[in-house]
Amino acid sequence: MNYVQLLFPDFALILAGFLVCRYTALNRTVWNQVDALVYYFLLPVLLFQSMTRSTLDLRAASELIGAGWLLSGCGVLMSYAVPRLPWLRRHVELRQHAACAQVGFRFNSFIGLALAQSLAGPQGLQMIAILVGVCVPATNAAAIWPMVRHAQAGFVRELTRNPMIIGTGSGLLANLLGLHIPLWLEPSCSRISAAALALGLLAAGAGMQIGALTRAKALGLALLSIRHLLTPALALLLCWLLGLAALPATVLVAFSALPTASTCYVLAARMGYDGAYVAGLVTLSTLAGMFSLPLALGLLHSLLPGL
Repeated sequence: MNYVQLLFPDFALILAGFLVCRYTALNRTVWNQVDALVYYFLLPVLLFQSMTRSTLDLRAASELIGAGWLLSGCGVLMSYAVPRLPWLRRHVELRQHAACAQVGFRFNSFIGLALAQSLAGPQGLQMIAILVGVCVPATNAAAIWPMVRHAQAGFVRELTRNPMIIGTGSGLLANLLGLHIPLWLEPSCSRISAAALALGLLAAGAGMQIGALTRAKALGLALLSIRHLLTPALALLLCWLLGLAALPATVLVAFSALPTASTCYVLAARMGYDGAYVAGLVTLSTLAGMFSLPLALGLLHSLLPGL
């Protein structure tokens, strides 16, 4: 399978967002509003719909869920540990690390959902929606915690106001209760979900910035290495150890190699941290994802040819 060709449409939208924002009248002012629309409305609807579209068999998906939690937990621990590494300790400022640690373990749900649909259709979309549903609350809590400690903000308040946690949590609860979107409302929700994917990818491109990355290079390199090298390597190991079938293994490896969340810089800026620097890391992670995703998926099928 040619993963580069398969991923091209999604990354073409990211590039289009960058070019439109930089070289047309649809500048950053416009895209700030698009970010808010996607983050607070379109994406929660997409996540809720993906979680409720068909009944989840959590027992059948238990290995995939466990692997997703383990990947996310290891990413959190590695990212938190960066300032404690002897060769990095003196190069990392703790307040800046508090804002940037999330880059090492959060993931871009827009790209993940679009990619899973391209790779495996509705079944792949639901699988990655399950991973998003079980991992977003934990990774968002882990992202907020260091910043709350430094900013003296309310942890529970920040957590309960997060739209991704609301969308995935309510969707998972509705599914477990046997509730689904009414048939008459389903077409409207599908159109909103399609808009969320397209606008989310365009907004990710529009938000790309490089200029602030001249400082704290060691911190940025460490976190991007966790996101794009160590986490995919761990995912490949888990696929082998757990003996995952082809579809869940592919979804798990794709999930592990996703770029970091484009909303990292939104969260950092909203909590009073250096949003420009975090936006620079998000940009580099998005560019790195163009290489880490096809590489990780190619390695999966090279190392485990039985899939």
